[in-house]
Amino acid sequence: MPIRPMRSSRPWRCLMGNLNNVFNPGSVALIGASDREGSVGRIIFTNLLQAKDRKIFPVNPKKKVILGRKCFENIADISEPVDLAVIATPAKEVPELVEDCGRAGIGGLVIISAGFKEIGEEGRLLEERITASRKKYGMRILGPNCLGFVRPNEGLNATFLKTNPPPGHIAFISQSGALGSAILDWAVNEHVGFSMFASLGAMSDVDFGDLIDFLGEDPDTRSILLYMEGVGNAKKFMSAARAFAMRKPIIVIKPGRFTESAQAARSHTGAMAGDDAIYEAAFKRAGVLRVKEIADLFDCAEILDSRKLPKGPRLAIVTAAGGPGVMATDALIELGGELARLSDESMERLNSILPPFWSKGNPIDLLGDADASRYAQAAQICLNDSGVDGVLVIYVPMDTAVPDEVAQAVIDTAKGSWKPILTAFMGADKVRSALEKLARNNIPNYETPEQAVRAYVNMYQDEINLELLYETPEELPGRETSQGDLKDLIVGVMKEKERLKGLISKALGEGRTLLNEDESKEFLAAYGIPTTVPSLTSSVEEAVTVAGQIGYPVVIKIVSPDISHKTDVGGVVAGINSDEQLRHAYEGMLKRVRDHAPKALIEGVTVQKMIEDIDYELILGSKKDKDFGSVILFGMGGVTAELIRDFSIGLPPLNRTLAKRLMEATKAYKLIQGWRGKPPANLGELETILVYFSYLIVDFPEIAEIDINPLAITGGVLCALDARIILDKDYRQSDAPYPHLVITPYPASLVTPLKSADGAEMVLRPIRPEDEPLERELLATLSEESRRTRFFSSFKNVTHEWLVLFCNIDYDRHIAMVAEIKENGERKIIGVARLILNPDFDSGEIAVLVHDRFQRKGVGEELMKSVIEIGKSKGLSEIYGEVLMENEKMLGLFRKLGFATKRLSDGIMRSSLKLRQL
Repeated sequence: MPIRPMRSSRPWRCLMGNLNNVFNPGSVALIGASDREGSVGRIIFTNLLQAKDRKIFPVNPKKKVILGRKCFENIADISEPVDLAVIATPAKEVPELVEDCGRAGIGGLVIISAGFKEIGEEGRLLEERITASRKKYGMRILGPNCLGFVRPNEGLNATFLKTNPPPGHIAFISQSGALGSAILDWAVNEHVGFSMFASLGAMSDVDFGDLIDFLGEDPDTRSILLYMEGVGNAKKFMSAARAFAMRKPIIVIKPGRFTESAQAARSHTGAMAGDDAIYEAAFKRAGVLRVKEIADLFDCAEILDSRKLPKGPRLAIVTAAGGPGVMATDALIELGGELARLSDESMERLNSILPPFWSKGNPIDLLGDADASRYAQAAQICLNDSGVDGVLVIYVPMDTAVPDEVAQAVIDTAKGSWKPILTAFMGADKVRSALEKLARNNIPNYETPEQAVRAYVNMYQDEINLELLYETPEELPGRETSQGDLKDLIVGVMKEKERLKGLISKALGEGRTLLNEDESKEFLAAYGIPTTVPSLTSSVEEAVTVAGQIGYPVVIKIVSPDISHKTDVGGVVAGINSDEQLRHAYEGMLKRVRDHAPKALIEGVTVQKMIEDIDYELILGSKKDKDFGSVILFGMGGVTAELIRDFSIGLPPLNRTLAKRLMEATKAYKLIQGWRGKPPANLGELETILVYFSYLIVDFPEIAEIDINPLAITGGVLCALDARIILDKDYRQSDAPYPHLVITPYPASLVTPLKSADGAEMVLRPIRPEDEPLERELLATLSEESRRTRFFSSFKNVTHEWLVLFCNIDYDRHIAMVAEIKENGERKIIGVARLILNPDFDSGEIAVLVHDRFQRKGVGEELMKSVIEIGKSKGLSEIYGEVLMENEKMLGLFRKLGFATKRLSDGIMRSSLKLRQL
């Protein structure tokens, strides 16, 4: 089955736009080339001269010849086309040189030079001039203040490093040049190969998102390692990482885990959701594995290079020394792995080859007289056991087992299995030769058993995180809206949103950013979140009257636009059971508030029914982060929420699977399932509330922070007892949709009720992750001919992993419009049209599939028209599709809609439609 839900014959390089000029140049000019021994200009030039089949031009106005090559005075003197210019000159010269490169038509630049925004205002102004020229000429720039990049498989080294890493399939992207240099040195010693090393420097243009896009399509790259100090363009990073993490592991190390935002927070959510916790949430949502230490990054690289990744947590440990085996076991259990339980058959086989006094279990202690063959046999038995997911072989020097022989035995055993074998050869100089042999054969080795176990568990965690992230979400209740009511539903939702936006405008017009409790709860109620109803009173007697109407006990709360945390100033009194208590509490609360906040404007006091015997108090909130936009916080609530700090963070929008993951990441999740006689919460309802809350965040970029605290659960019933919304005073209407989000939400505006040619009602809408069962049914009931003409091959089994690629999509770069009908009361998808944008975001590939029963009824044409309009709205210059020559129905539809068709090789036709002139 294809990885892309399309088939494209276009070469990978054609899809990368101007990034190709930077990282895949046919010709390179070095501005600042030198022949002075030890200079940066000489080292870079020497490295470039090793490039395969590429023209290299030195540029230096003071030289005629450098290292035997003709030297050019300036870039304009080079008569041949130049794809990439590498600049290694003093910073003050760089802006003019960039302008020269733009005038010369050079598409890519690498700026090695330092001395820009990192040195202050003078450098910042220089960088602004560079950015202006880049935008003017449409160039792409790596740097400034970077080491450059290396592509060992291409023989291209555009750095001033003296190390040439071996070719391989791991890409490493680093914001730290020094760390990058250290990793390349390590790679040479460990025989770990790289497909690319890139130093990002100041990231004035090319950033993590760009390089993940480039490497995601690179056939030489199988995994991507990141050293990240700051994400740069978070939306671009999230989109690129989500696009490729399922098929190419992405591992990141980001320092600064204990640095939190220094800004004063006005809500519990703002105070709790620190910078690093938000990065952690973003990595999880993108399917990126985060490790904590540089050593972990190296250790994971060893497993990645072996190409055998753990598919489960169950590890078998083979050792001839009991102590290291126990150490490995301790580390495995502590990190969340599992000690594999060996089958009866495996135990019998081990009994037959091992001495009588072996350990009779896992870890498998071979005893001190073990030779290489005993290691090999034990490891092989473990690999053959279906209850074992991986094997760790621990070796300590023994007279009976020669290190090189044990290493060779492990190598030979590993060749016959897809399961990972890791080794921990301990003993430094005594095992040096064996370590070199293991490295040459891509067997990951670690200095200690604990290191090996940590690498194994990290890589398994990456696998399980992706599995959980892309678990098929359940439908929300109420999704069965009839097609006839769809327009009324859409109109109703729009009217409600406009009403709420009116509340925002009113508050801002009054010069306040803090909505009162009543206003805040109107937002919650509109999105299906149950709340108590506060009544605003302006006198103690009015409060007594309200209490008499709703019944005791009641709660009273101060109302002031100047007070965010009411409890901090004594502005909440609960458990009031009589008129007398209410009068006393009312006057006492006003006095306390005036004492604590004498300048606060008091607008009144709310009275509301008190919820008694609360079982659990939760917090649900949101805040805007400077990098990742609006984020959602869930956890243990109440007045001690900031002290307990049991919370998790997620990125909107949520579905039920993501809501469940958010809850599972807290201790509160276990608590609310029933604790010491208290009834459990309705977890399904809570998931739904989290999803609805995420819709609220999506719809209102004007909101800076929200707190629902507490979100109380009493007898299994949920209710928001208190809420506050803080508006973003700096928000300005944006032409870009959802400027406060880094993940594009479901494009509901594309939902359209239609009728097919035979008058049947259907709905055209974007696909959702929840559609996986419907998509599975569509594919499973296609004719063999329809499968072959759509996918260019036949298939029998439709896997969850494959359907994830179809249904769980990034709407920024992949739109799938489905035609849905109801048949005998059941929803069915009868057709799908896809538009997948290429990494240059300038063109896209389309494909259409209509179920056999519904062909020739206009369904395919309506689907095609919808994706053509989407392509236009995204500003694409061209869309295209590839069709088997024999598929006359589809070719006829392409021609009808204005596509130009030409023949490719192997009986394939390419149909393309220009959407705008270049």
